[in-house]
Amino acid sequence: MTDAAAVAAERARLPALAKPRLGPTALRGLEEAARVRLGAATDTAPDVLRELARDASVTVRAAVAMNLAAPEHVDQLLAADQDERVRTLLGRKLASLIPNMTASQRSELEGRALATLAALVEDEAVRVRAAIADVVKGMPSAPRELILRLAHDSALPVCEPVIRLSPLLQAEDLLALLAEPPGEHTAIAVASRPGLPVSVSDAIAASADSKLITVLLANHSAAIREATLDALIERAGTQPDWHDPLVHRPVLSAQAARALSEIVTTQLVAVLAARGDLDPGVTEELRRRMAERLPRMRPPRSDTTLEDAVGRARELLSQDRLDESAVLAAAQRGEARLCTAMLALAAGVEPSVVDRAVTLRSAKGIVSLVWRAGFSMRLGGPLQVLLCRVGPASALRAGDAGSFPLTPDEMRWQLDFLQRMGR
Repeated sequence: MTDAAAVAAERARLPALAKPRLGPTALRGLEEAARVRLGAATDTAPDVLRELARDASVTVRAAVAMNLAAPEHVDQLLAADQDERVRTLLGRKLASLIPNMTASQRSELEGRALATLAALVEDEAVRVRAAIADVVKGMPSAPRELILRLAHDSALPVCEPVIRLSPLLQAEDLLALLAEPPGEHTAIAVASRPGLPVSVSDAIAASADSKLITVLLANHSAAIREATLDALIERAGTQPDWHDPLVHRPVLSAQAARALSEIVTTQLVAVLAARGDLDPGVTEELRRRMAERLPRMRPPRSDTTLEDAVGRARELLSQDRLDESAVLAAAQRGEARLCTAMLALAAGVEPSVVDRAVTLRSAKGIVSLVWRAGFSMRLGGPLQVLLCRVGPASALRAGDAGSFPLTPDEMRWQLDFLQRMGR
């Protein structure tokens, strides 16, 4: 028996099962635990539930809010409760009943502006609205107006689960959210939606928001036309954060793979060459291009001392030129000692700390130093390959939107470990 059928059966039996009438004075004379049991029982008389909905104890009112047999006028009373925890429990209960509603009941819910659930969707507390969104996010039978209202909420905990997961949102709904986003996170939630249709992907790709496009490219289930992908690759030369998600797109044409190999790091060219969906001739071409780059990644000449490298790094710092691009350029030239000096200076540690990570071949240590220096994972891959001699396939890769693959706590531990080794 469904929840709705059980509630209907209980309500049909209420006249026979109703407990003796208890007035407000008698109810207040009961222990809190007894009042909670009354509030939770499906055979408690409606007038008793109404009194309990006004109880001074939030625990008692919460029990009534969760009671599936509570009549509508009691739910309406609780919808105005001063404690948002009670309203949250009520919203979650009412939303969970939607699948068992008839079509006419759902239509009534959509059409009545003062319906209890509709009122809770407008609640001032994000917690209440988010609880409803969490219940209905994947519900195909939810009222469409309810879903649209939640999707247009400006609070991320409310809109994000509905935008990402509701089967009721169509392409035109998503395009409307992109055109006039209610909140700063709305567009990101749209770009993250599984199975994003082509029209929405095109709209995102045509925008000037590089972060939004990064999220789209990282969404492997998003449908992106080949022409759109080619256009993004043309723009990617100045957008390093796009490189990793582009290289890892589920489907790449030979033209796209070749174009990417011209702009991405050697590490990512190796990823392209390892793909199994490209023509063998294209794969061989990518391997040749990777081999041509490898000499640049060799250790520096023996006449380059660490002292000279530190001097060059300090000179760059004094000229305000010790930035991520400068370190990346040195890595591409294979100047390992200069990279060591620059990384140490930027991270505020002795070069010996970087050397310890190199000696241990600690990819985690190098990534942690890159993080400490204020650089991005755009630099993390090349320095792992150059300094630690880590194979491109084994190097730690950036996470979503170029995030670091380790947590801040993990990276702090790595840095502390490397520094303690020298004491």
